[in-house]
Amino acid sequence: MPAPIEFFFDFASPYAYFAAHRIDAIAAKHGREVEWRPFMLGAAFKATGMMPLTEQPLRGDYARRDWDRLARRMNLPFVLPERFPIVTLAAARAFYWLADRDRPLANAFALRMFQAYFGAGRDVTAPEAVAAEGATLGIPATELVAATADPVWKAKLKEATDEALRRGAFGSPFTFVDGEPFWGNDRLDMVDDWLSAGGW
Repeated sequence: MPAPIEFFFDFASPYAYFAAHRIDAIAAKHGREVEWRPFMLGAAFKATGMMPLTEQPLRGDYARRDWDRLARRMNLPFVLPERFPIVTLAAARAFYWLADRDRPLANAFALRMFQAYFGAGRDVTAPEAVAAEGATLGIPATELVAATADPVWKAKLKEATDEALRRGAFGSPFTFVDGEPFWGNDRLDMVDDWLSAGGW
């Protein structure tokens, strides 16, 4: 079996929200699976000196327009949440806890978190808010909340974040195909072509 596509993302990334709705279909087209890998984008910002797009002159205005345009093109709901960006530690830790038990459920949970934050504009910072979304998928809320404070999943998220930075991931989403890096939702078309051609 070919290696899975590695999909590094932060739940607070609008471009990752759009990419999350495309990546599995692209992978399936080429007989690949996707390994979803949340990481903390704030660590990348510290490493690069960058800041969230909405805080950048000119680029912020463009990004807002682009997100709305992407939503219309993909026929997806999109709301820029009142509180944006947020720190998504709880959601990311919960993801790794779930992935250790049931990876398909963890992937469904990831999409649920994206839909809650960018599809409906709900603040999903607090563990209790994350658990409320997880409960819609049948995930026990008390267990999920406990997992967000568990040192095992704290360490797992830190490990994933350190790995992402070590491998050069400076934004979200960041996709690796057989070690080849692609930054951004707009590079998924190139990922598709790369997989079709076997690289170039």
